[in-house]
Amino acid sequence: MSELWQRLMTTPQGALPLGDWVNALIRMLMDHNGGAFDAIGSVVEGLAASVEAMLLALPVWMLMGVFVALGLWRLSWRFAVFVLGAFGLIYVMGFWHQTVSTLALTLSATCLSLLLGVPVGIWCARSNVANVMVRPVLDFMQTMPAFVYLIPAAMFFGLGRVPGILATVVFAIPPAVRLTSLGIRQVNTEQVEAGQAFGCSAWQLLLKVQLPIALPAIMAGVNQTIMMALSMVIIASMVGAGGLGNDVLSSIQRLDVGLGYESGLAVVLLAIVLDRITESFGKGMAARQSRAD
Repeated sequence: MSELWQRLMTTPQGALPLGDWVNALIRMLMDHNGGAFDAIGSVVEGLAASVEAMLLALPVWMLMGVFVALGLWRLSWRFAVFVLGAFGLIYVMGFWHQTVSTLALTLSATCLSLLLGVPVGIWCARSNVANVMVRPVLDFMQTMPAFVYLIPAAMFFGLGRVPGILATVVFAIPPAVRLTSLGIRQVNTEQVEAGQAFGCSAWQLLLKVQLPIALPAIMAGVNQTIMMALSMVIIASMVGAGGLGNDVLSSIQRLDVGLGYESGLAVVLLAIVLDRITESFGKGMAARQSRAD
């Protein structure tokens, strides 16, 4: 063991060709799995295009009204007024179309993240071995610089919405996995034992006992996933994802402070609206559970 350590310590800097191995792996995947990547790209592009077309098909006043109604229902009339003012400001600044495109990208990436992340979180909650294996992967995904994900995504899927969405999914999926697993693991053992006493199977126990009780934590995961997806789709403009990220990137390239401020403000307002509304669902569920207890 000591000899191995000495060899590692005396290895010249740059002698470990880890980057070359990664490049070789990427080239192998591109050479032998082109059809699979094309199929994945078609599905993701279809989802993103459908979501964006649906949102853009709605009149401006109707889409604003949906969010204002959600703010009034979930929070208060004050927040509903804020939503109206925020979207009205975005509209008069001329960023409405870009904001809707960013919203579509965020929703598409969030749906894919939850579709993949929630089942993995359930698996981690039900298996200690899976939890031990998945946790380092999640740590890696969360700490790797976000820009790095754009490189293989662009190589596999070219430029456009697809690589931006898939890079966003990789970046945004860890909260969904972690908080789903945490919520299920924190379910009271007495409640689980009561379900088993009534003859629940493993799936019935999961669907009727554990998931309903874990919903506040899962909704917190949804909230964090949306926030991380929104931050990443702005960065994804570097590979042509579109939306407000294009204006942010253009302001950097042209050193246009005004454009950067306006597009950044639109991102902030959209983030506040999405954050408060999704957060309210988790808090509402937690409050109802505390009253029931």
